[in-house]
Amino acid sequence: MFSSRWSGLTAQPVSGASRAATENSTRERNGQLDFSPLLGSWKYHLKRRLRPLTGSTDWVEFDGTGVCYKVWDGRSQLDTIEVDGPAGHIEGLTLRLYDPQSHRWRLYWVNSKVGIMDPPQVGQFKDGTGEFYAQDTLNGKSIMIRFLWTKITSDSPHFEQSFSADGGKTWEVNWITDQTRVPDEPERAPAIAASGAQDHQHDFDFEFGAWKTHIRHLLRPLSGSDQWTDLDGTSVVHKIWGGRANLGELEVTGEAASIEGLSLRVYNPTSRQWSIFWSNAKEGVLGAPMVGRFVNGRGEFYDQETFQGAAIFVRFIFSDITPTAFRLEQAFSADGGKTWEPNWIATFTRQKQ
Repeated sequence: MFSSRWSGLTAQPVSGASRAATENSTRERNGQLDFSPLLGSWKYHLKRRLRPLTGSTDWVEFDGTGVCYKVWDGRSQLDTIEVDGPAGHIEGLTLRLYDPQSHRWRLYWVNSKVGIMDPPQVGQFKDGTGEFYAQDTLNGKSIMIRFLWTKITSDSPHFEQSFSADGGKTWEVNWITDQTRVPDEPERAPAIAASGAQDHQHDFDFEFGAWKTHIRHLLRPLSGSDQWTDLDGTSVVHKIWGGRANLGELEVTGEAASIEGLSLRVYNPTSRQWSIFWSNAKEGVLGAPMVGRFVNGRGEFYDQETFQGAAIFVRFIFSDITPTAFRLEQAFSADGGKTWEPNWIATFTRQKQ
């Protein structure tokens, strides 16, 4: 939920080069609502090529449903899909984040079977067509991936994924999705389920719902400073995949800053661990995940990051969990985990449904 990438909340001076880049970017089209037509409920028909880039012409088809949810007033969306076909079952989600500086979207995909985030597709819309690109590996070889979105403002949007093994000179389509809008189902209040399953897939069930949030933030971590600031606001956590993933929306304000962010938590059934991804609305980029799990009601999550040019460890601790409250602490270590300095202490109190 929180990381060193946005620990410093004070304003920074803007260089001439940065100012020029900002001025150029503001002349670009503002596409922050490009994906808003996808909000709502859908039927899906999906075609997938079985063996891409092998010359195969064997395809399989799937049918199912999905829902696209609005985040940050439409500047982000969480898109869920669940389909079945002769080749099996697919359950996944796409998190779309808009970067207001570059005017580009980042599209992040996760399949529930593996719980690992794919590299983001990056791009934008032009003349009604959205093009998004990434690089990945297929069968041990580096390839390029292209997403194309068309007919997005209609009730039957069309999506295609293609691979290229020759640097983008030629493209082979391997995934085609057509959507048909259906009436939205009434929104249900999130269920609060008992946690503690042996495989840890329900570790975060305690957090579903709405919370009042108070945060104490150390302004200059790892500097010897003892200057803290306070922020207050709300957090709402939505259940995904029956609890095997969830999305938390945080909005807090204080004298030093206002923060609007989201936290995507995804369960990996193979490692039986969770990955926690954070994004700030000002940047629209998912950071490196914190990885860990809960043991005896206490959650510990770790990753390694760079802070002020130096490599550090970052730790989250979820503790003091009751049906109506819990505590979250972020700490940094500059000595390989021998000592830890807390810099973000948040308390959450459940609000009535």
